[in-house]
Amino acid sequence: MAAIHETTMTLRFSGDELDPDEITACLDHPPSVGMRKGERWITKRGTEAVARTGTWRLKVNDQKPGDLDAQIAKLLGHLSEDLSVWQDLTSRFNGNIFCGFFMRESNEGISLSAKSMKDLSSRGLEIGFDIYGPG
Repeated sequence: MAAIHETTMTLRFSGDELDPDEITACLDHPPSVGMRKGERWITKRGTEAVARTGTWRLKVNDQKPGDLDAQIAKLLGHLSEDLSVWQDLTSRFNGNIFCGFFMRESNEGISLSAKSMKDLSSRGLEIGFDIYGPG
């Protein structure tokens, strides 16, 4: 079985009461994208949109071939290690890791180490996967 061709990863927090500046202060790092509920922005298509909820997102570089463990280590390595901060944030906001898998072949695979699973679990983060087949 071949390795997943490419992986993307983003840490995401969302919630109606979310203030991106608070998350930034708690995690000691600015987001790639952050906005409050009701804030306006211009989409990639050039149209104006309004945030339906508050959001704070931090994206790490894509990996070719895919390497979830390296991406998780890089992502968490930039942020606060204080687990009480994480527990507070994940109790008040929806916090998760989003991963995109981009395949070139019909049968590719990837694994997640016990350390990465522990690091995510101890922070109260779930991980979700979107899988894009070849072609």
